Amino acid sequence: MPLSRRTLLSALSAAAGLLPVAAADRASARPRLPETYVVSDEPGILPEGIAIGPDGTMVVGSDGTGRLFSGHVDRPRLQPFPAAGIPERTSTLGVRLDPAGRVVSVGGAVLSVHGRDGALISRATAPDGPLGPPRLNDLTVTPGAVYVTDWANPSVLRAELRAGLLGPLEPWLDFRPALPGFPAQYWLLNGIVADPAGRTLLVASNGTETLWRVDTATRRIDAVDLGEPSFGPDGMVLSGRTLYAVLNYGAPTGVYVARLDGALRTGRVVHRITDAPLVSPTTLARHGGRLYVVNSQLDTRPGTPPYTVTALPDPTCTGR
Repeated sequence: MPLSRRTLLSALSAAAGLLPVAAADRASARPRLPETYVVSDEPGILPEGIAIGPDGTMVVGSDGTGRLFSGHVDRPRLQPFPAAGIPERTSTLGVRLDPAGRVVSVGGAVLSVHGRDGALISRATAPDGPLGPPRLNDLTVTPGAVYVTDWANPSVLRAELRAGLLGPLEPWLDFRPALPGFPAQYWLLNGIVADPAGRTLLVASNGTETLWRVDTATRRIDAVDLGEPSFGPDGMVLSGRTLYAVLNYGAPTGVYVARLDGALRTGRVVHRITDAPLVSPTTLARHGGRLYVVNSQLDTRPGTPPYTVTALPDPTCTGR
């Protein structure tokens, strides 16, 4: 027997009333992601760099031992990553994952590329800079190249990168002409990020407390105007025109989010997270509407285990 119009409307209304409940049930069934990730319980690890791939794979480097640790955003503990050749390096700072998931990292004078299984694919050694031996700090992977900052020298180095194979790691840009008269040993170049095409680099300098823009075609260096009295980040993430940065020197410690113009020349800070429970944060990664911040404990060497990564909501992601 066909349903009457009133009966049909009543049935549809009842079904509609059930939809929010069903959606809520599905949402509550999703696994809750950890808020804290344990990198290691071993004394002296001092985590420093972090990278997270599109699939949620997490890799963290150790300033204290040079080792790498890997895990997943679904799981609260990381495990040692069996990276060949890493024991020869006593410090690992910057870490990135290339588009194929290979682990690219720097420490001391060495830039390395490892496969997902830990096999050493390629490595390159930096020469001494104008002030002496290098201390490679951070890196960014662009189409066809890797750019690396040197904490001990006011220099950015570059190596070609093709299918995981590195060319020579060579001095590419001397920052001293950008600020004549500034003491060369205090540039303290740190974080580095690039636009997707690799045409523009943003380079952080703790010493000048400034973020610098570099055109890779002309190698022109300009200060980025963010309207801040001090903005010399440690680690950074660039997503479109949004810059995520960890500041731990010259400004209240925390995570800062800046919105930049299309040319990445100017911008303004739109979010400051300075009240989170972070311990000597150095850098961060972004994945799935969350920011993953490394608690280095570098200010209290050798620190106190466990060494951790803290997950924070991305303030630019509303409605999540």
